[in-house]
Amino acid sequence: MNASAVLAPRRALVTGASGGIGSAIARTLAARGCHVLLHANRRAEVVQALADEIAQAGGSAEPLVFDLTDHAACEQALGRALQTGPVQVLVHNAGVHDDAVLAGMRPRQWQHVIDVNLNGFFNVTQPLMLPMLRTRWGRVIAITSVAGQAGNRGQVNYAAAKSALHGAVKALALECASRGVTANAVAPGIIATAMSAGAFDEAAIKRLVPMQRAGQPREVADLVAFLASEQAGYISGQVIGINGALYT
Repeated sequence: MNASAVLAPRRALVTGASGGIGSAIARTLAARGCHVLLHANRRAEVVQALADEIAQAGGSAEPLVFDLTDHAACEQALGRALQTGPVQVLVHNAGVHDDAVLAGMRPRQWQHVIDVNLNGFFNVTQPLMLPMLRTRWGRVIAITSVAGQAGNRGQVNYAAAKSALHGAVKALALECASRGVTANAVAPGIIATAMSAGAFDEAAIKRLVPMQRAGQPREVADLVAFLASEQAGYISGQVIGINGALYT
Protein backbone atom coordinates (compact mmCIF):
# COMPACT_ATOMS: atom_id res chain seq x y z
CA MET A 1 0.00 0.00 0.00
CA ASN A 2 1.45 3.37 -1.01
CA ALA A 3 -0.22 5.59 1.58
CA SER A 4 1.80 8.59 0.43
CA ALA A 5 0.33 8.49 -3.07
CA VAL A 6 -0.54 11.95 -4.30
CA LEU A 7 -4.12 12.34 -5.46
CA ALA A 8 -4.88 14.28 -8.62
CA PRO A 9 -6.60 17.62 -7.94
CA ARG A 10 -10.14 16.49 -7.13
CA ARG A 11 -12.94 17.66 -4.89
CA ALA A 12 -13.67 15.54 -1.83
CA LEU A 13 -16.47 15.66 0.72
CA VAL A 14 -15.80 14.39 4.23
CA THR A 15 -18.89 14.16 6.42
CA GLY A 16 -18.37 14.51 10.14
CA ALA A 17 -15.15 16.43 9.55
CA SER A 18 -15.32 18.06 12.96
CA GLY A 19 -14.50 14.80 14.76
CA GLY A 20 -11.17 13.12 15.41
CA ILE A 21 -11.24 10.62 12.53
CA GLY A 22 -13.01 12.97 10.11
CA SER A 23 -10.55 15.81 10.65
CA ALA A 24 -7.60 13.43 10.19
CA ILE A 25 -9.10 12.19 6.93
CA ALA A 26 -9.68 15.76 5.75
CA ARG A 27 -6.11 16.81 6.53
CA THR A 28 -4.70 13.78 4.74
CA LEU A 29 -6.82 14.18 1.61
CA ALA A 30 -5.93 17.87 1.47
CA ALA A 31 -2.23 17.01 1.81
CA ARG A 32 -2.64 14.60 -1.13
CA GLY A 33 -4.00 17.40 -3.32
CA CYS A 34 -7.79 17.32 -2.91
CA HIS A 35 -9.95 20.35 -2.35
CA VAL A 36 -11.90 19.16 0.69
CA LEU A 37 -15.46 20.08 1.60
CA LEU A 38 -15.62 19.85 5.38
CA HIS A 39 -19.08 18.83 6.55
CA ALA A 40 -20.43 19.46 10.02
CA ASN A 41 -23.94 19.39 11.36
CA ARG A 42 -23.73 22.22 13.90
CA ARG A 43 -20.09 22.95 14.76
CA ALA A 44 -19.45 25.50 12.01
CA GLU A 45 -16.61 27.14 13.92
CA VAL A 46 -14.73 23.83 14.19
CA VAL A 47 -14.73 23.09 10.47
CA GLN A 48 -13.92 26.72 9.68
CA ALA A 49 -10.88 26.46 11.93
CA LEU A 50 -9.93 23.20 10.20
CA ALA A 51 -10.27 24.85 6.78
CA ASP A 52 -8.00 27.66 7.96
CA GLU A 53 -5.46 25.15 9.29
CA ILE A 54 -5.45 23.24 5.99
CA ALA A 55 -5.00 26.48 4.04
CA GLN A 56 -2.08 27.51 6.25
CA ALA A 57 -0.46 24.14 5.49
CA GLY A 58 -0.76 24.81 1.76
CA GLY A 59 -3.95 22.84 1.12
CA SER A 60 -7.45 23.78 0.03
CA ALA A 61 -10.67 23.30 1.99
CA GLU A 62 -13.98 24.93 2.80
CA PRO A 63 -16.68 24.32 5.43
CA LEU A 64 -20.09 22.94 4.48
CA VAL A 65 -22.67 22.92 7.26
CA PHE A 66 -25.96 21.05 6.95
CA ASP A 67 -28.03 18.38 8.69
CA LEU A 68 -27.37 15.12 6.85
CA THR A 69 -30.51 13.55 8.33
CA ASP A 70 -32.58 16.11 6.39
CA HIS A 71 -32.76 15.01 2.75
CA ALA A 72 -33.97 18.39 1.48
CA ALA A 73 -31.17 20.20 3.34
CA CYS A 74 -28.63 17.81 1.84
CA GLU A 75 -29.94 18.36 -1.68
CA GLN A 76 -29.82 22.12 -1.23
CA ALA A 77 -26.32 22.26 0.26
CA LEU A 78 -24.84 19.74 -2.16
CA GLY A 79 -26.61 21.36 -5.09
CA ARG A 80 -24.75 24.58 -4.32
CA ALA A 81 -21.48 22.69 -3.95
CA LEU A 82 -21.98 20.96 -7.30
CA GLN A 83 -22.27 24.28 -9.09
CA THR A 84 -18.49 24.56 -9.01
CA GLY A 85 -17.85 20.98 -10.12
CA PRO A 86 -18.44 17.33 -9.27
CA VAL A 87 -17.37 15.73 -6.03
CA GLN A 88 -15.30 12.69 -6.98
CA VAL A 89 -14.27 11.50 -3.51
CA LEU A 90 -16.97 10.99 -0.88
CA VAL A 91 -16.06 9.85 2.62
CA HIS A 92 -19.15 9.23 4.73
CA ASN A 93 -17.60 9.42 8.16
CA ALA A 94 -20.37 11.09 10.17
CA GLY A 95 -21.78 8.79 12.80
CA VAL A 96 -23.30 8.66 16.26
CA HIS A 97 -24.05 6.00 18.81
CA ASP A 98 -26.69 5.98 21.55
CA ASP A 99 -26.22 2.78 23.50
CA ALA A 100 -28.71 0.63 25.37
CA VAL A 101 -29.61 -3.04 25.45
CA LEU A 102 -32.38 -3.68 22.96
CA ALA A 103 -34.91 -4.60 25.66
CA GLY A 104 -34.54 -1.11 27.12
CA MET A 105 -33.87 0.87 23.94
CA ARG A 106 -36.19 3.77 23.23
CA PRO A 107 -37.54 4.24 19.69
CA ARG A 108 -35.75 7.59 19.48
CA GLN A 109 -32.40 5.91 20.22
CA TRP A 110 -32.95 3.44 17.41
CA GLN A 111 -34.17 6.00 14.89
CA HIS A 112 -31.53 8.66 15.50
CA VAL A 113 -28.63 6.24 15.10
CA ILE A 114 -30.15 4.83 11.90
CA ASP A 115 -30.88 8.33 10.59
CA VAL A 116 -27.31 9.63 10.99
CA ASN A 117 -25.27 6.54 10.16
CA LEU A 118 -27.38 4.91 7.44
CA ASN A 119 -29.94 7.37 6.09
CA GLY A 120 -27.24 10.05 6.14
CA PHE A 121 -25.23 7.92 3.72
CA PHE A 122 -28.14 7.91 1.25
CA ASN A 123 -28.82 11.62 1.72
CA VAL A 124 -25.27 12.68 0.82
CA THR A 125 -24.39 9.97 -1.69
CA GLN A 126 -27.46 9.99 -3.92
CA PRO A 127 -27.19 13.67 -5.03
CA LEU A 128 -23.49 13.24 -5.86
CA MET A 129 -23.68 10.03 -7.86
CA LEU A 130 -24.75 11.16 -11.34
CA PRO A 131 -22.20 14.02 -11.52
CA MET A 132 -19.52 11.61 -10.26
CA LEU A 133 -20.48 8.89 -12.75
CA ARG A 134 -20.35 11.35 -15.64
CA THR A 135 -16.66 11.95 -14.91
CA ARG A 136 -16.04 8.18 -15.09
CA TRP A 137 -13.91 8.35 -11.96
CA GLY A 138 -14.93 8.33 -8.33
CA ARG A 139 -14.41 6.94 -4.85
CA VAL A 140 -17.14 6.33 -2.27
CA ILE A 141 -15.83 5.31 1.15
CA ALA A 142 -18.06 4.62 4.15
CA ILE A 143 -16.48 4.66 7.60
CA THR A 144 -18.22 1.91 9.53
CA SER A 145 -17.12 -0.07 12.60
CA VAL A 146 -15.97 -3.41 13.88
CA ALA A 147 -19.40 -3.45 15.57
CA GLY A 148 -20.93 -3.83 12.11
CA GLN A 149 -18.83 -6.95 11.55
CA ALA A 150 -18.94 -8.66 14.94
CA GLY A 151 -21.77 -6.94 16.82
CA ASN A 152 -21.46 -5.40 20.27
CA ARG A 153 -23.57 -5.61 23.40
CA GLY A 154 -25.69 -2.52 23.88
CA GLN A 155 -25.25 -1.41 20.28
CA VAL A 156 -27.90 -3.24 18.29
CA ASN A 157 -28.89 0.04 16.62
CA TYR A 158 -25.30 1.04 15.83
CA ALA A 159 -24.30 -2.44 14.61
CA ALA A 160 -27.43 -2.59 12.44
CA ALA A 161 -26.63 0.74 10.79
CA LYS A 162 -22.96 -0.02 10.21
CA SER A 163 -23.54 -3.53 8.85
CA ALA A 164 -26.22 -2.10 6.53
CA LEU A 165 -23.56 0.21 5.11
CA HIS A 166 -21.47 -2.86 4.31
CA GLY A 167 -24.30 -4.16 2.16
CA ALA A 168 -24.83 -0.73 0.63
CA VAL A 169 -21.25 -0.34 -0.58
CA LYS A 170 -21.20 -3.86 -1.98
CA ALA A 171 -24.33 -3.16 -4.04
CA LEU A 172 -23.15 0.31 -5.06
CA ALA A 173 -19.83 -1.14 -6.19
CA LEU A 174 -21.69 -3.38 -8.63
CA GLU A 175 -23.77 -0.50 -9.95
CA CYS A 176 -20.75 1.74 -10.57
CA ALA A 177 -18.05 -0.74 -11.60
CA SER A 178 -18.25 -0.01 -15.32
CA ARG A 179 -17.93 3.77 -14.76
CA GLY A 180 -14.62 3.86 -12.92
CA VAL A 181 -16.26 4.49 -9.54
CA THR A 182 -15.38 2.30 -6.56
CA ALA A 183 -17.26 1.88 -3.29
CA ASN A 184 -15.71 0.45 -0.14
CA ALA A 185 -16.12 0.48 3.62
CA VAL A 186 -13.43 1.01 6.24
CA ALA A 187 -14.30 -0.59 9.58
CA PRO A 188 -12.18 0.76 12.46
CA GLY A 189 -11.85 -0.90 15.81
CA ILE A 190 -10.84 1.11 18.88
CA ILE A 191 -9.34 4.39 17.67
CA ALA A 192 -7.86 7.02 20.00
CA THR A 193 -10.50 9.75 19.81
CA ALA A 194 -12.54 11.73 22.32
CA MET A 195 -15.47 9.40 21.65
CA SER A 196 -13.54 6.25 22.54
CA ALA A 197 -11.69 7.78 25.50
CA GLY A 198 -14.77 7.61 27.69
CA ALA A 199 -15.52 4.00 26.75
CA PHE A 200 -12.13 2.26 26.94
CA ASP A 201 -9.35 2.79 29.45
CA GLU A 202 -5.80 1.61 28.82
CA ALA A 203 -6.31 -1.67 30.67
CA ALA A 204 -9.42 -2.49 28.64
CA ILE A 205 -7.63 -1.75 25.38
CA LYS A 206 -4.74 -4.04 26.29
CA ARG A 207 -7.21 -6.76 27.22
CA LEU A 208 -9.33 -6.48 24.09
CA VAL A 209 -6.89 -5.57 21.31
CA PRO A 210 -4.19 -8.11 20.36
CA MET A 211 -1.83 -5.27 19.41
CA GLN A 212 -2.47 -3.83 22.91
CA ARG A 213 -3.01 -0.27 21.75
CA ALA A 214 -5.65 1.91 20.23
CA GLY A 215 -5.33 2.86 16.60
CA GLN A 216 -4.55 6.44 15.63
CA PRO A 217 -6.87 8.60 13.51
CA ARG A 218 -4.01 9.19 11.04
CA GLU A 219 -3.79 5.42 10.46
CA VAL A 220 -7.45 5.37 9.42
CA ALA A 221 -6.84 8.47 7.30
CA ASP A 222 -3.91 6.86 5.48
CA LEU A 223 -6.07 3.85 4.59
CA VAL A 224 -8.84 6.11 3.32
CA ALA A 225 -6.36 8.14 1.27
CA PHE A 226 -5.10 4.97 -0.37
CA LEU A 227 -8.65 3.86 -1.24
CA ALA A 228 -9.21 7.32 -2.73
CA SER A 229 -6.12 7.08 -4.92
CA GLU A 230 -5.51 5.86 -8.46
CA GLN A 231 -3.65 2.85 -7.05
CA ALA A 232 -6.88 1.52 -5.51
CA GLY A 233 -8.84 1.50 -8.76
CA TYR A 234 -9.33 -2.29 -8.73
CA ILE A 235 -10.52 -2.45 -5.11
CA SER A 236 -14.28 -2.18 -4.80
CA GLY A 237 -17.11 -3.69 -2.80
CA GLN A 238 -14.80 -4.46 0.13
CA VAL A 239 -15.07 -4.03 3.88
CA ILE A 240 -11.54 -3.39 5.17
CA GLY A 241 -10.93 -3.65 8.90
CA ILE A 242 -8.38 -1.54 10.74
CA ASN A 243 -8.50 -2.85 14.27
CA GLY A 244 -5.19 -4.19 15.57
CA ALA A 245 -6.38 -7.78 14.99
CA LEU A 246 -9.35 -7.22 17.32
CA TYR A 247 -11.59 -8.96 14.80
CA THR A 248 -10.17 -11.18 12.05
